[in-house]
Amino acid sequence: MRAAASRDRTVALRRGGAAVVLALLTALTTLGVAGSAQAATTPCSPDDATACLNLTATVPGTGPVAGVALTVEGEGTTVAATTDAAGKAAVPLTVAGEYTVTVDESTLPAGTALKDPAANPATVTVALGRSAGRIVQVVPAGEAGAEPTTGAPTSGTTASPAPGASADADAGAEAEASAEASAGPGTNRYAQLLLAGTVFGVLLALASLGANLIYGTTGLSNFAHGELVTLGGMTAFMAVQWWHLPLWLAIVVATAAGGLAGWLLNTLLFAPLRRRGVGITQQMIVTIGLSLALLSAFLFFFGAQPAPIVSGISQRMQLGPVQISAQSLISVAIALVVLAAVAFTLARTRLGRATRAVSDNPALAAATGIKVESVISRVWVASAALASLGGVLLALYLNTTRFNFGSTLLLLMFAAITLGGLGSPLGAVLGALVIGLVVELSTLVLPSDMRYASALVILILVLLLRPQGILGRAERIG
Repeated sequence: MRAAASRDRTVALRRGGAAVVLALLTALTTLGVAGSAQAATTPCSPDDATACLNLTATVPGTGPVAGVALTVEGEGTTVAATTDAAGKAAVPLTVAGEYTVTVDESTLPAGTALKDPAANPATVTVALGRSAGRIVQVVPAGEAGAEPTTGAPTSGTTASPAPGASADADAGAEAEASAEASAGPGTNRYAQLLLAGTVFGVLLALASLGANLIYGTTGLSNFAHGELVTLGGMTAFMAVQWWHLPLWLAIVVATAAGGLAGWLLNTLLFAPLRRRGVGITQQMIVTIGLSLALLSAFLFFFGAQPAPIVSGISQRMQLGPVQISAQSLISVAIALVVLAAVAFTLARTRLGRATRAVSDNPALAAATGIKVESVISRVWVASAALASLGGVLLALYLNTTRFNFGSTLLLLMFAAITLGGLGSPLGAVLGALVIGLVVELSTLVLPSDMRYASALVILILVLLLRPQGILGRAERIG
């Protein structure tokens, strides 16, 4: 009878899990429909017969530029457009193909010029059902590559994001744009890069810390961790842009969504795999498949276009030889507080001591009365919540998020974890700081496109000299 009761409970649990999965799929479908309905309220909404070419004129770090005249030509069509008070113009097109976007430089504000006059006109490829774009950057006359022009005075004080960014640009390009926007009059380039590297490193540490906690307690390298980062950014985007929640509440919602996702992943997938004795290698392959599935789901529901969380770029502040936005300062403050809270929890609380015991020796921890599975479940929840929170803060720092946002940063997160020491939370933080500084400072001698590659080269060199990482413990083999 006990065996029959046990089987009945197992069947009930499986049915309950299936019901939860079905409810999640239904919720995702509802969100997708809601997103489509929201998109339909915009001036130009792409559909099967229409493509949207979004044009944005802005002074990096200062504000939008209104009244800039642009001409879009191609596929037998010629359309004139003028940027509005937000520096934006949207052009609906009904034929896919290549179009040239020409800026009338005489309409630029007095004393300014195009940042890259050689790129005028520019060619943009559009596809039906998608959004494409062109960002026109305006700089003071006299800067490198600029020639003086005349025109009407500028208006507006708050820069808009880059919704017109090309759909095939990646997070690295967004990071480069953010770094370019950070420089301005009165800044020191070296100090600015040091600051940018530190900020990026702190935010990367928050996003990657959870993956190190999971590895420490289970030995699993979670290749779907990047998608948990994307989940945080996309949830915050929906909360702000679709549900019109304040940013602070959107951050809370995104973090909670990440924690719920972590609990579901462990309860429905990885805990059953562990009970069945599935090896770490097989579980790692499962995470790769899960990553691809979530990546496709994000692409299906949100599309390939950038999805900025906020509708404007925060005003920059001058701090000695560097500039930083208030938004970045708040993001770093939140990250530091959370990292300090995690460190305190691991060092001074009962749950933290249990987590460290499971990380050191799960069998011995179980023998002393620690509920190993309960600890692992809580680690999964905390790990996914940290990843989602890191995704929101990174998206705010880089001014956008997109369907492959987290997967683009996954190798950097793994590099930080490995460099700092597998299974060492403090090592992950130090490794992320090193990676962040190397990524930004490498632009002094290398092209911006090589910034991420330089971090991976440093990782290889360090591992050749110290395979266990900065704070990792050497293990005896054989």
